[in-house]
Amino acid sequence: MVPDPTHERQKAHELLDLLSIEKVAVVRSLLEVMMEPLSKSLNSVPLDDEEVTKETAAAIEEARASLARSEGIPHDEVLREFGIKK
Repeated sequence: MVPDPTHERQKAHELLDLLSIEKVAVVRSLLEVMMEPLSKSLNSVPLDDEEVTKETAAAIEEARASLARSEGIPHDEVLREFGIKK
């Protein structure tokens, strides 16, 4: 079943109306990123073209294995680490 665009937009507007102004600003930023090409969304900062070292590749693989074992860091803990409160 194909979603009704008018209904989907109406529901999105209803949800936006329930958010605090801070969260609306975050959603607006997300929408802007979704609407722009990647280079513009990154403020034209060149992508990192540095080679991945063996150490970094090993760390990435270790992190992936940890996630596969469900050993990821809980969202609340990450927020606390960055001083963000829900």
